Amino acid sequence: MRRDVFQAIADPTRREIIGLLANKSLTLNGVAENFEISRPAISKHIKILTECGLVVIKQQGRERFCAVDFNRLKEVAEWVTQYNRFWNEKLDALGNFLGA
Repeated sequence: MRRDVFQAIADPTRREIIGLLANKSLTLNGVAENFEISRPAISKHIKILTECGLVVIKQQGRERFCAVDFNRLKEVAEWVTQYNRFWNEKLDALGNFLGA
């Protein structure tokens, strides 16, 4: 099942995981060490992130490392940029109206 990127980033823990993995790849245990929730809960979050393509798992010897796929984050950035332009135009118009 392919999950929606926006569904995945709706959860604050998953956003924290993405932020953590943005700096370096970590094992599942390495990710779990940064949170006060159970290892199975972290595994569930990682599974959701991999199902939507935001995180990839790479096998290195006996260990599996989690890493962010920044290409999938572009989808989010493009969507936010679209609304950023919208609000900038509206706020500029309001500023012009109030300044008149």
